Amino acid sequence: MRYVVLVDPYAPARGLPPLFEEAGYRCVRVQSTPEVPAVYRGPLDLSGYVDNIVHSGDVEETVRELSKFAPVAVLTGSELGVELADALSERMGLDTNGTKQSAARRDKFEMIEQVAAAGLPAPRQLLVTSAEQLRAWHQRIGGRIVVKPLRSAAGDGVAFCDTADQSEAAYRGIVDRENIFSLPNLGAVAQEYLVGEEYIVNTVSREGRHHVTDIWGSGRLSVNGIRDLLVESELVDPASRDHGPMVRYAFEVLDALGIRFGAAHLEIKVTPDGPCLVEMAARISGGELPYYATEAIGESQFHWLVDCYVRPDRFDERCGTQYQIKRHFAWAALASPVGGTLNAYRGLDQIEALESFRAMRVLVSPGQLLRPTVDDLSYPLTVTLHHESEGVVKRDLNTIRYLDGRGFYDIEQPSGMAE
Repeated sequence: MRYVVLVDPYAPARGLPPLFEEAGYRCVRVQSTPEVPAVYRGPLDLSGYVDNIVHSGDVEETVRELSKFAPVAVLTGSELGVELADALSERMGLDTNGTKQSAARRDKFEMIEQVAAAGLPAPRQLLVTSAEQLRAWHQRIGGRIVVKPLRSAAGDGVAFCDTADQSEAAYRGIVDRENIFSLPNLGAVAQEYLVGEEYIVNTVSREGRHHVTDIWGSGRLSVNGIRDLLVESELVDPASRDHGPMVRYAFEVLDALGIRFGAAHLEIKVTPDGPCLVEMAARISGGELPYYATEAIGESQFHWLVDCYVRPDRFDERCGTQYQIKRHFAWAALASPVGGTLNAYRGLDQIEALESFRAMRVLVSPGQLLRPTVDDLSYPLTVTLHHESEGVVKRDLNTIRYLDGRGFYDIEQPSGMAE
């Protein structure tokens, strides 16, 4: 029996063990923290793993425990496991991105510093050490800035600030609490706000050769005091528009951050001056995007990761080929502008009647407390669409946005809760 190791395979990584098993490899699970982060808590399904090793903080001890499996690869299954996967793969002499730039692949300030040092376009930024320092910097550069935790995900703690007062409030809100991974925030970074169309570029790399598995355009709203709230992702047809400059820039970012093996998830804005990095994650795309890509294209980062680590000849043979869309695909989240006890949604039948309707996921059910949507964790419900026609998908996305709003939510507002 042959083995691969997945570090912190939370959320979307559940799709990896079956694919590795199809290729003839069983998976060993490593948990980098003693406790599962609150955002991932629930029934822990270990049926796809031959063992579950909880890392105590001692890399050598974990290496000894893994050595009995003689794994051929160690890779991360989530943002939380990036650094431990780098350390284990390096120590065991396996394909690795190494530990030299691990911190820059997690720390959002160091990440941009590395990209800028490589001579690539990058936003101006500040490592925040005090509210006073942040106020002075914001006043000096002017305009809108973004304040966010050094290490987090899913839009957690991200604030778009037009004034120094807003910046200071955002900073104080970050340093006084835990992040999405149930770990203390170690600091904050402030960056200039980039104007432009935002894209997600998902990749898999092997020996420094990079391959684009899927690209998604982002739809955003300014709502509930949040600028650029993500509410839509639509799979980009690579044949419909030349994304060459953005892809070349993405590959240069991967090189600058030492990505030689494995998956990466890049958020890039195409500004009037060209592509510029928002941030990068050295792991598979979050949410359900890998599953949506599989449905729309026939494969995703999952399949390319398996090839990268256990079928390298197949990866090398196909690397650089352009993906082909079988069905146009989009994801949409509704954004509640109101809060209170939810009695019912109005108009669900109209959404389900859309020509491209695929599925709906209700995240807040009638009888539960509905809060105004401010990040990826407070959507009331999400919808997926697919169709042979890109135009039908776009029309139905617009219809969902038309239906959403105050009138969509039948709520019982408790006293003292502002809409």
